[in-house]
Amino acid sequence: MKRTIIKIDEEKCTGCGQCIPNCPEGALQIIDGKAKLVNELHCDGLGACIGYCPEGAITTEVREAKEYDEKEVMENIVKQGKETIIEHLRHLKRHNETTLLQQAHEFLKERDIIELPKESLNERSENKRPCNQETPEKHTKSKFGGCPSARAIDRTLKQAQDEKVEHELARESKLSKLRNWPIQINLVPLQASYYEGGELIVIADCALAAIPRLHDLYLDKKTLLIGCPKLDNAQFYIEKLSRICELNEIKSINVVMMEVPCCSGLKYIIEQSLKNAKKENKIPIKCEIISIDGKIRE
Repeated sequence: MKRTIIKIDEEKCTGCGQCIPNCPEGALQIIDGKAKLVNELHCDGLGACIGYCPEGAITTEVREAKEYDEKEVMENIVKQGKETIIEHLRHLKRHNETTLLQQAHEFLKERDIIELPKESLNERSENKRPCNQETPEKHTKSKFGGCPSARAIDRTLKQAQDEKVEHELARESKLSKLRNWPIQINLVPLQASYYEGGELIVIADCALAAIPRLHDLYLDKKTLLIGCPKLDNAQFYIEKLSRICELNEIKSINVVMMEVPCCSGLKYIIEQSLKNAKKENKIPIKCEIISIDGKIRE
């Protein structure tokens, strides 16, 4: 079957091993001085290990691979103790993998291994989190020196909880509307739960600074991607966005760019991406141009 799975660039890999403790599924090992994916069945493709590679050697790709087996993974995880079990379940919950999470709970129940209260799956507070575990929405550097910027985070559930609190307090919204991470086109995954059936908004880098009330006007219930058509590789953008459109059910795309001439290429990139994906007649595009003083021109 074709699915998302990690890919290791052995030329970049230094064999430091910082990814190993962040793959409780046991899919990685250091062999001959390089990190290796030793068992496809144990790789869920969610990329928890990616943010801990200081060399950027770990990415994800979509290819033919053996189907991920949650129960076989749990056989390996339970040998590592209660904390590893809980961290793995949090990992699945964090990525909204409800089916896999249910399978993991069923495995534990069938074998009467451990009974976990629901509150144990809540994210640890900062002062209780082990030093080798990083809060998903925190931007600080981890103990292992890896950059967390490429870790996919779906904030939809957290956002819903925040909105409930906001409603109860009956006050004006001051909450972030950002529902996904990463947001840079260069870093976003090819597949993620927050793409499915949703609206994609692609905003030019400079427009982020120009738009007042960006979150309220543009980000509510939308998946955000940002990039610069002038400074970045336009052909790479086209190829990557084409794959995203092919692999996910995207409802519509909203393009927001600046009035300056160098920004006009962003619309072309989106149009060409849809054409390459054969989705030009299936996914509607809306384009908005922002003036330097932050007003919508069209």
